[in-house]
Amino acid sequence: MTLTSAEYKELYAKEAPPPFGKELKKYFGLDPEYANLNHGSYGTPPTPVSQAAYELSQEIERNPDKFHRITYMPKLIESRAQLAKLIGAHTDECVLVNNATTGVYTVLRNIDWEEGDVLFALSTTYAAVAKQVKYLADIKPHPKISAMPLVFPTTHEKILEDFRACLRAADVQVSPNNKRVVIIDSIISNPGILLPWKEMVKISREEGVYSIVDAAHSIGQEVDIDLEAAKPDFWVSNCHKWLFSRRSCAVLYIPFRNQHLIKTSIPTSEYYKPLAERDGDPNILAQFEWNGTIDFTAYLTIPDALAFRQWLGGEHKINAYCHSLALQGGKYLAELWGTELMDPEGTQTLNMVNVRLPLPSPSTFTYPPTVVKYVHTQLLVVHKVYSAWFLHNGELWTRCSAQVFNDISDFERVGKVWLDIAKDITQKFGEQANDKDVNQLAS
Repeated sequence: MTLTSAEYKELYAKEAPPPFGKELKKYFGLDPEYANLNHGSYGTPPTPVSQAAYELSQEIERNPDKFHRITYMPKLIESRAQLAKLIGAHTDECVLVNNATTGVYTVLRNIDWEEGDVLFALSTTYAAVAKQVKYLADIKPHPKISAMPLVFPTTHEKILEDFRACLRAADVQVSPNNKRVVIIDSIISNPGILLPWKEMVKISREEGVYSIVDAAHSIGQEVDIDLEAAKPDFWVSNCHKWLFSRRSCAVLYIPFRNQHLIKTSIPTSEYYKPLAERDGDPNILAQFEWNGTIDFTAYLTIPDALAFRQWLGGEHKINAYCHSLALQGGKYLAELWGTELMDPEGTQTLNMVNVRLPLPSPSTFTYPPTVVKYVHTQLLVVHKVYSAWFLHNGELWTRCSAQVFNDISDFERVGKVWLDIAKDITQKFGEQANDKDVNQLAS
């Protein structure tokens, strides 16, 4: 029987949480038979957060006008304040948006692009963000796009060396009146690799380049974030991936020094002020606090997600378990399959581990939609397991996300299923016609 939010708070005060692993799974809405090693894609809120959202929805519907005109604002400020404390920022430097993709788009569309400006991205930039970059290149004034190739395995030292060289390349130097902007992943989506993003931000600052950090996977997975110290020009992270919030919710960090650059929320709010009327006030908060009617429950139950995490023992305890399990599980899979880890030393791995799959190589076997659909059906419908799979450097890999409701038995189940799939697709499909859909695998 589900407890109320008040009863959950009493539980937190009176009882210790169960051990991490299978015993904790009952605090999530997951199918007990489902081995979820893909928490990194969509996240899943714990039951106390879902219950808090349900109760808040009931409160909203009892008097929608009272809620939207009076009640919601203090709750929104509290969510922003708690997130700001977690990431080392000021409350009024943090606004909430639907997801990291929206946050990056908001920044990119607010930049006054001029002919001769340059926009940098990485070859591993998240697909939707990469398409934003292509779109900007397609429309006037057509900023120049420069992509830095990033292939793993590699080292942080090599990444930083190549990154500085990319920013200094002769063909991306601009006049004093032009600007350069770079999009940096903190943790790449696929492969799930930690980048030296703080050092990359520092290099960007030294080279006179604005930095936008796509930190979609950071909050809730990367501990001791201190944005005041790191000084990115902009930073955005999904709360519904690793922080246990409801979908969809992300925190967008706009430091005071750059708030004048963000003229409008996306979509533009009814509280937008013409630039000539602002008198030095960037008018950021009013616009992001209301730019249309939405379901606010994902934003306003952030304190409930953080309270649950505190009950579990806090950020360091949660991530120590997940990190250790990711390393242990990744090593097990590589040995089971006779393949390899993308990051054998574990220095670029947090809670998502990347292992080469035992599938036929795309160099000798192609993967049209029929094969991709078959694999997804076998994983999700037949066997009730999932780990993200993707193409990198000519080979197929899986990204396994370790969470507090997982243990090594989940890796064992997933490992066996992938072995069976590898055998089945060769027997069932044989040689396949060339097709590029393998590049579009679900992340």
